[in-house]
Amino acid sequence: MEIQEIKQRYGIIGNSPLLNRAINIANQVSPTDISVLITGESGSGKEVFSHIIHQMSPRKHGPFIAVNCGAIPEGTIDSELFGHEKGAYTGAVGERKGYFETVNGGTIFLDEIAEMPLGTQARLLRVLESGQYIKVGSSKVEKTNVRVIAATNVDVYDAVKNGKFREDLYYRLNTVPLRIPPLRDRKEDIYLLFRKFTADFTDKYRTPPIQLDDEAQQVLINYSWPGNVRQLKNMAEQLAVLERDRIITAQTLLTYIPHEMGSRNLPMRVENQPKEDFSERDILYKVLFDMKRDMVELKKLVADIIEHGGVSINHANHSQTINQLYRDIELPGAPETQFTLQQPVISNNNNVNPYNITQDAEEVEESLSLIDKESDLIRKALKKHKGKRKLAANELGISERTLYRKIKELNL
Repeated sequence: MEIQEIKQRYGIIGNSPLLNRAINIANQVSPTDISVLITGESGSGKEVFSHIIHQMSPRKHGPFIAVNCGAIPEGTIDSELFGHEKGAYTGAVGERKGYFETVNGGTIFLDEIAEMPLGTQARLLRVLESGQYIKVGSSKVEKTNVRVIAATNVDVYDAVKNGKFREDLYYRLNTVPLRIPPLRDRKEDIYLLFRKFTADFTDKYRTPPIQLDDEAQQVLINYSWPGNVRQLKNMAEQLAVLERDRIITAQTLLTYIPHEMGSRNLPMRVENQPKEDFSERDILYKVLFDMKRDMVELKKLVADIIEHGGVSINHANHSQTINQLYRDIELPGAPETQFTLQQPVISNNNNVNPYNITQDAEEVEESLSLIDKESDLIRKALKKHKGKRKLAANELGISERTLYRKIKELNL
């Protein structure tokens, strides 16, 4: 069967070369009885590929069952998989058939295989090699004809080196490795998937269509998507249900991305950073750069007034401009300074400084307290975003938790 036919039949969206390669491997291995180990991050679609392999195999008319090995308690997993006899353990009031007996002739999908206890791994290895198993509490050897497809979201080879997974079982399962690419490696497919999900959910909930503006599309594509397709689908459903404005902006989209996973232009997640120190340093740099920019603008304006003294200008407007500029700087602790521009003195000597700028401007003393600067910057951010701490934190480049702590410390 061609790759495009498989995509249409199983609802797979995307044209990534890595995705096409995974589909091609599944297509080739399906007619055989070879064991397959599917690897990939959580939410990337491993179970979908197990269904593809089963449905395209000669066992497609037989039973199929998916078992999450990590969700079954260690004390009962042997009974779940292989069954038990009456009285095998406390609470075993009757005989029970295991999955390998009920799925005989079909396919069993063992998800999160790396979470399986070592004792159960030894039992599974015997099934794979000889098709034989023994129920818990029994001495009778049973036969089964089951194809095993396993999946995991961890590096099984590392688990082997750490003694948490049997090496012989690893090589027996890994006859054909099938890797499902994470969503961040399929950037060309992200927007296609998002459009498909939003279309499905708007149709399901009978809401108007959802559209992303250009900046929102870039945020969508550049995000790392640690939860992969499952996370993207979940976010699409939230947007379809909750947003009244159906044109989604980048700012709106960022509110649906967990802040701790990064709300900057992040294709990758950053771990193990000294977050608190880095955030305070960010604030300091931003304060210093803003101060430098404001002082440069002020110097240019004063120099321009002095240099072009003979030009007819409205001195009142210049006085107002200088005063407004100093008010915008808002140096904490500094006295309020007023500039007064007097009428120019016209003389035959081409007076270099026809505008008498009062000496008050030279007596301004800036507060160099970092606490004052930090407090001022936080006030501005909160005022700009009307008290919304999350947006203010994004503006300052710090976490919302850090901002909340600073507000309490500075009594803002």
